[in-house]
Amino acid sequence: MTLVQLEYIVAVDTYRSFVGAAEKCFVTQPTLSMQVQKLEEMLNVKIFDRSKQPVIPTEIGAQVIEQARMVLQESQKIKEIISSQQQDVVGELKVGIIPTVAPYLLPRVISGMMEKFPDLKLLIWEYTTEDIIHHLKTGVLDCGILATPLADNNITELPLYYENFVTYISKNSKLFKKKTIDANDLEDENIWLLNEGHCMRSQVLNICRSTKDNRLQGLTYNTGSVETLIRMVDVNNGATLLPELALAELTNKQLSKVRYFRSPEPVREISLITHKNFIKKRMLNALKEEILAIIPKTMKQKKRKDVVGL
Repeated sequence: MTLVQLEYIVAVDTYRSFVGAAEKCFVTQPTLSMQVQKLEEMLNVKIFDRSKQPVIPTEIGAQVIEQARMVLQESQKIKEIISSQQQDVVGELKVGIIPTVAPYLLPRVISGMMEKFPDLKLLIWEYTTEDIIHHLKTGVLDCGILATPLADNNITELPLYYENFVTYISKNSKLFKKKTIDANDLEDENIWLLNEGHCMRSQVLNICRSTKDNRLQGLTYNTGSVETLIRMVDVNNGATLLPELALAELTNKQLSKVRYFRSPEPVREISLITHKNFIKKRMLNALKEEILAIIPKTMKQKKRKDVVGL
């Protein structure tokens, strides 16, 4: 039994395809299949049911794969021990981030990381919260940046900052003349929302419990873009809620449509999350420090703020 064979069965389980697993492991499909078959023969069990598409593990195979993931995680600790002694940030860090954080956080973080740690390879994907959690548990990702708390015992959360929600209101709204608002003020407003699957949609609905989402006659609009929500308010009236870091991208004319909530202000807690068995601590700490370096001091405390649930 070899670590390579264990990597191959984990890859097949993750991507539910021998072809896809071979591509991710940078080997030919016959090579990967042969090694998986050798492992099955050595263990005298069938790890995968090849008659199903996509391929799925057998009952005993699922247990073997779970143990294989643990063995591979433990084996990686050897490299981490060496790296920690050398005081280097070296290697590959696979990061998932939700789309409502990525455009406002990553550009500056990436440039800083690349300049300070030239031997670090960052691989970054934008995913929904559900996908990030799934990919952490299957080993596709090392860490995630998203809204918390998650209440998942298999996930470790490291809070980074607390970001205000603000309202973005059409100049034709009766609320436009208000300096600050509370959630009840939005009761009669049509609210433009992100589509299902985005945690910010759930948070906005939690803030505006009695508010209806926007439904123009003959139109149900689904979007995963905060920028699209802003444009919808600009052109079609109504209101939406934005994360505070998005304000840096607005023009002065657009900033005139922003209204803050009265205290305690609703905020989202943004955290670095990892699987509980995560081992690349030096790389994670480097990413954490780079994020905190660009976050305003006022966002690092949650005093007099109301963290909105998911």
